[in-house]
Amino acid sequence: MRIAVYAFDDVTMFHLAVPQMVFDEVTRQGLAEWDTVLFSDEAGHIRTTEGYQLGEIQGPDAAEQADVVVVPSWFADGRETSETLRKILQQAHERGVTILGLCLGTIPVADAGLLSGRSAVTHWQAFDTLANRHPDVFLDQRVLYIDHGDVLTSAGTASGLDACLHLVRGRLGAEAANRIARSLVIAPHREGGQAQYIEHPLPPRSSGDPMARLLEWALGRLGEDLSVDRLAAQAHMSRRTFVRTFRASTGTTPSAWIRTRRLDAARRLLETTDLSVDQIAGDCGFGSPVTLRQNFASAFAITPTEYRRTFDAQWAPA
Repeated sequence: MRIAVYAFDDVTMFHLAVPQMVFDEVTRQGLAEWDTVLFSDEAGHIRTTEGYQLGEIQGPDAAEQADVVVVPSWFADGRETSETLRKILQQAHERGVTILGLCLGTIPVADAGLLSGRSAVTHWQAFDTLANRHPDVFLDQRVLYIDHGDVLTSAGTASGLDACLHLVRGRLGAEAANRIARSLVIAPHREGGQAQYIEHPLPPRSSGDPMARLLEWALGRLGEDLSVDRLAAQAHMSRRTFVRTFRASTGTTPSAWIRTRRLDAARRLLETTDLSVDQIAGDCGFGSPVTLRQNFASAFAITPTEYRRTFDAQWAPA
């Protein structure tokens, strides 16, 4: 099988190496004959973000001979895709070639029209860019990758490894994927989604904004009852006026906002303290550990205990 990986100026070495490491390992392990090549809009050379110049990059014809075409990333500014790359992806897709958009590489795949009316995933920092440019694409932050059979997209940087292993699993079976994973010392399949990693900073507000004062007040009382009626009373508004004003100011409902802030607080405590899940549930206003676990799993596709095991800052090197 021939895999063509798109290379471009300012791509990082890591993004470029991910598909090559996984797919070339198939051949190194003697599982099948898989060959990866680098191509670009024009044959020649490219310069990576790290300043290395890579030569002998093939031209678009390399993609014409491929069984899989990979866009391993994209420019950080989310710029529009070149017409050359759009045509390469469209024509490859028409021939039945499998298309992979890894991390920001989802952007060119969407620009080529291959994700219209479909679900996809990309790095969380590019969600707004992609959503504004392609509102007909459903972006799912709960998963590490999405496979439609003909088009596969993945989330953040390391999720490219998961997506490439998934492709190996689909083509050669679970045993082959596990063997590759062991060789590369990575998990053959990770649970959870990138929602675990998304930061939700508060939007900047004027200190004189009454809603800003209310949000700060609520953040200091997440362990207390923060019903809509109590919040409305604190804001000196009727319930109906408060709900309308709150949505206009934050883009969401009071209940959803409070729930998200409580989950953020629970994540921080799981990362930085050894408090029990029961204690964290109470401190963050969930009332019971069962309620915390249900909300946590729904939001992050992982349990609080599993999250702590992954993100426990106390075990991080100084």
